[in-house]
Amino acid sequence: MRIKHSICQLFQVLPDEGGVWRVVTPLEYPGTSHNIVIRIRQKNGSFQIDENGDSLFQAELSGGNTESMGLSRWKGALNTILPVEIDENDTIKTTTANADSIPALIFRVAEAAQQAFAIATSYEERQSSAQFKELVGQAVNTACSRFEVPYHTDAILPIAGEFVADFLIDAPSKPLIVIAATGVQRLLEAEIIHMQYRNEELPGFILAAVESQKHVGPKQFERANYYTDKTVTFHQTQFSNLVGGMLH
Repeated sequence: MRIKHSICQLFQVLPDEGGVWRVVTPLEYPGTSHNIVIRIRQKNGSFQIDENGDSLFQAELSGGNTESMGLSRWKGALNTILPVEIDENDTIKTTTANADSIPALIFRVAEAAQQAFAIATSYEERQSSAQFKELVGQAVNTACSRFEVPYHTDAILPIAGEFVADFLIDAPSKPLIVIAATGVQRLLEAEIIHMQYRNEELPGFILAAVESQKHVGPKQFERANYYTDKTVTFHQTQFSNLVGGMLH
């Protein structure tokens, strides 16, 4: 099929030194024109798939913070959300003895590389972030007061990485986890929380609110709706009604 041929052409597979294969993927580090490059190395009868430490190196070149608390939480939770790990040299990698699984693992390593870069280079929360969280809190309080449902603020969640819900609502069917996503980093954390809850089969509905699509970028906003239970642009009355609809 022509479509299969066209898709395969998007990837370049090049031989490198020492028997290493270099795969140039069509995926890019967010906001750059740099493609994510994956290496395949054969070691002791197995294959190591890694990004050679490029994601955080590229983040540093872009002025990112590779020591941020958000990135530390992401590192701590990485192997619970994707079948990869990050080593002491900040190289994202995975290993397999099954050559047939290499294509799928290339995507998993590339996905982790994108996440690491995005978190490290996300802008610090703006001064208005506290005001935004307060507005989300007012909407939550209005809904919970109406239906007499208790909620908790800044609640530590029972998953790896010490992730925090801005508001944890004791909804009748299952906990409602509200994330006031003031920027890309916080929205990515909402996605990671959702993935961990699904992987560990924990009850919970992850609801993310953003100030506007421009604060996180249209592409990231669209992506978030696939990786959370629901992501919305915040409107105080509508958000309160949305939360209220989940409480009865």
